[in-house]
Amino acid sequence: MTQIDTLTEILQSRYSCRAFRPDPVPDDVITRIVKAARHVPSWCNAQPWQLSITKGAATDRLRSALLAQAAEGSTPQPDLDWPKGYSGVYNDRRRTCGFQLYDAVNIDKSDREGRHAQMLRNYALFDAPHVAIVTSPDELGTYGAMDSGGFVTAFTLAATALGVATVAQAAIAAYAPLLRDQLNIGDDRLILCAISFGYADTDAPINRFRTERAAPADIIDWNC
Repeated sequence: MTQIDTLTEILQSRYSCRAFRPDPVPDDVITRIVKAARHVPSWCNAQPWQLSITKGAATDRLRSALLAQAAEGSTPQPDLDWPKGYSGVYNDRRRTCGFQLYDAVNIDKSDREGRHAQMLRNYALFDAPHVAIVTSPDELGTYGAMDSGGFVTAFTLAATALGVATVAQAAIAAYAPLLRDQLNIGDDRLILCAISFGYADTDAPINRFRTERAAPADIIDWNC
């Protein structure tokens, strides 16, 4: 098997896990994931990404705090603006993913209560034993965030290669002040997203669907 075959296999194996077992990931395995992911490129080699990783009681405290704030309908306060909207094919892909998710857990599209309960699962971290909060220096702005996005991708791929499941979550960043308070994150860093991770509950129906991917012809604009 060539290197591109191995990489493609890992890319295709990765998925957004939404049901985890409680078993913790050993510290040395987490360190191996970060050790691999740190090799992604960054502007001027600034390597702006920083992780606040929880385990044990710290994960449970954060989970409880996030759930409480989300359940009471607190106004989101993310450091980065949410997307202005999803139009055209982007909205089509978003809707298809949502319908696949609800179908996997037998929630009817008209079941608002069921959909709300499933949405709150985000803030329970899908029962993951760990979450990594990804931050970047505020002074690096958009480019620090872009570089950190590459690190998030590499983290999820390295985790997949080691049998660890992940889900990258923008929703968690909605409550940036809470995260700062819980994890002692300074105001000089932008809270970008979370990566909940652990070992997948392979029996959970929600972990069985896979999203579609656009073809290369839909992505490439050749200029000759």
